[in-house]
Amino acid sequence: MTLTIKHLTTEELEAGLVEVHYAPKDGGELQMIVRRPAVEERELIQTGNLDIVDGLVGDNWRDRGSSSMPDGSANPDAQITLMNARAAQLVAQDKERWPLAGDQLYVDFDLSEENIPPGTRLAIGDAVVEVSALPHNGCKKFVARFGLDAMKFVNSPVGKQLHLRGINAKVVQGGAIRVGDSVKKVIPCQPFH
Repeated sequence: MTLTIKHLTTEELEAGLVEVHYAPKDGGELQMIVRRPAVEERELIQTGNLDIVDGLVGDNWRDRGSSSMPDGSANPDAQITLMNARAAQLVAQDKERWPLAGDQLYVDFDLSEENIPPGTRLAIGDAVVEVSALPHNGCKKFVARFGLDAMKFVNSPVGKQLHLRGINAKVVQGGAIRVGDSVKKVIPCQPFH
């Protein structure tokens, strides 16, 4: 079965933004895990492991490297990418197309700058990730898959503030993750006085 999807216009995308605003600010849910074993390959998995060194175990993040690093090595601030599941649904229009965005974790969670600024830690299953300041922007592949209006939409001032394209994070505590796991902000321990 082949899905024929029409790319949404800016007006259609803006109309769908209402649903994105309803994403939980805490106590969200991990709705999809996508491992990328090689370029242009996607594996949907129900359980996975986040590792401090390798990111999502079995994903090609480390092997792929990054042009943003002087030596071409993988950027530790972009070890894991998360996308708001409601934003993914809006641009992709069908859950089967979410993996085309290229992210690893799709969460029903408010990823806005206001809700989780850089440095915020999120507990997902047994693991903890830390939001990085490195922006996660759409690229030409995003345009090809979802349309130019979608790219402009996620990179607009509102799109950037809400992190509609998603966020970069690094693993600070390894552990198992499962589809259906809760996504919660980690409150730092307060020192005793």
